[in-house]
Amino acid sequence: MENNTTNILIADDHQMMLDGIKDMLAKNPEFHIIAEANNGQVAYEIIAANPEKFQILLTDISMPLLTGTELCKMIKSKFSHIQVLILSMYNNATAVKEAVFAEADGYILKNAGRNELLKALHRITNGGTYFSQDIVPIIYNQYHQKQQQDEQLGLLSVREKEILALIVKEFTSEEIAQKLFISKKTVDNHRQHILEKTHCKSTVGLVKFAVKLGLE
Repeated sequence: MENNTTNILIADDHQMMLDGIKDMLAKNPEFHIIAEANNGQVAYEIIAANPEKFQILLTDISMPLLTGTELCKMIKSKFSHIQVLILSMYNNATAVKEAVFAEADGYILKNAGRNELLKALHRITNGGTYFSQDIVPIIYNQYHQKQQQDEQLGLLSVREKEILALIVKEFTSEEIAQKLFISKKTVDNHRQHILEKTHCKSTVGLVKFAVKLGLE
């Protein structure tokens, strides 16, 4: 085997998908599939047994025992030299966000053709990232939304953040007042200011806002 060949493990719980990927890459000398697995746990065990043997993990996002994102997190944590390309049928914000947080190097949809797969593999092999064109707007929207939320949170005073955290924990205005040694009227005033600054319309909206930011 030539030194410039990239060794790949593919993980998918559908044999037809495994066979399809192997067919796509069969005639390309740059990429060599040297192992396959039908669930995330087996994929991890194969890599862990000889991590230096692999350069790329190509994994489905939805698998038994370990999902693709869980597998990605473990691989990135222990074997950071391995690039991870996630292949998925899901183009929703939740799936994409999980993949990004798992530090995946790329994310392409299962309806992608051979050319896009090769493009993604070339990109991540050379130290870049690759996300399908259908995925890019989702990532941008997530980033833009996070920026807006950070700006909104930045408008809150220390006291307002403190009160918001207690609201999330379902404290009433009276309980918050007692806990912080302030009057209920003061709490209510702070609550109104928080609603205005976060553009929320209700306590439920505040809770959702706080949870999104991980404010607990």
